[in-house]
Amino acid sequence: MANLTHFNESGRARMVDVTHKNQTERVAVAEGKVFILPDTLKKIQEGRMAKGDVLGVAQVAGVMGAKRTPDLIPMCHPLLLTSVDVDFQEDAHPNPAGRCAITIQATVKTAGNTGVEMEAMTAVSVAALTIYDMCKAVDKGIEFGEIALVSKSGGKSGTYTRSQKTG
Repeated sequence: MANLTHFNESGRARMVDVTHKNQTERVAVAEGKVFILPDTLKKIQEGRMAKGDVLGVAQVAGVMGAKRTPDLIPMCHPLLLTSVDVDFQEDAHPNPAGRCAITIQATVKTAGNTGVEMEAMTAVSVAALTIYDMCKAVDKGIEFGEIALVSKSGGKSGTYTRSQKTG
């Protein structure tokens, strides 16, 4: 089991030892989409959702999600995050299913010896769940997905940029 880094010599799960890795600036960007009815998007834009400022709350939730990643993902290292930014882009043009989209993008940074990809994807996921929670009373068919790593930099493996979207 020497090649399986998340298992010890006895075959049991462990957190990978990153002590030997160089401390470098590490940045990860992730994206995801929330698909909602046009009327739901309009209510969000006009501030007419009963639970309040949907994107404002989702932004804070995304930041909190990034910070809590090691509490949710068992083998993630607790990291000192130096920056978390969550941004939204609204697309009011309905897709073939009649849904508009809100694209969520999270950028997470640290100076450390392991990357922040999971933190960026967790930020997007928690922001999407928050949008769902705040809008579910008026739109039962909300969907979200297409959550993926867009890019990462720093560390031994260097830079990664997603070349094409799948699905």
